[in-house]
Amino acid sequence: MAHAYLDESLGPVRAGELVEITGDEAHHAVKAARLAVGERIRLGDGRGMRVECEAAEVAPGRFVARALEDSVVEPEPSPRLHLAQALAKGGRDEQAVQAAVELGVDGVVPWQARRSIAQWRGEKAEKQRARWRAIVREATKQSLRARLPGVAALHDARTLAEAVPGAKLLVLDPGGEVPLRDAPLDADDLVLVVGPEGGIDPAE
Repeated sequence: MAHAYLDESLGPVRAGELVEITGDEAHHAVKAARLAVGERIRLGDGRGMRVECEAAEVAPGRFVARALEDSVVEPEPSPRLHLAQALAKGGRDEQAVQAAVELGVDGVVPWQARRSIAQWRGEKAEKQRARWRAIVREATKQSLRARLPGVAALHDARTLAEAVPGAKLLVLDPGGEVPLRDAPLDADDLVLVVGPEGGIDPAE
């Protein structure tokens, strides 16, 4: 299978049913991915539901997919794994977010660490968060995932523990005394905290 597409308004689908996709997702499929009739694809709603399909019609700005089987809903992972990624220069933070989503994280938290050279301030914060959402969406489709990870609002060290209520935070630090394999993972949500280029400030 080459491609996956997300439509958050998609409901349960039965085998043989036709589903029309429009908007940006269809534009990308037709113009960028050059979707062709007969091509096998996967549709999902980003909340766990997915259905295997084939393209039945392709036109500018829209395509119609025929379900090859009934849609299924993948169970929610347990525990859920989140990435608290410190802002970093040169797009390194975005590369980390993309790779983490492709590897399976269930949520992303942007973190304004004390030693972060990159800064999200004012209107830039929401623009950058939207950019991270776009990266997460594309990485989700690229890895054929059924669930679209969320991107939280920007946090600093004072509020990071509140980003995912009830979660256990695991700070990944080269000087850490406990290997990750030995860390207690007895929580429904785990947050992996990754620092910036200069490392995590001791005060944090």
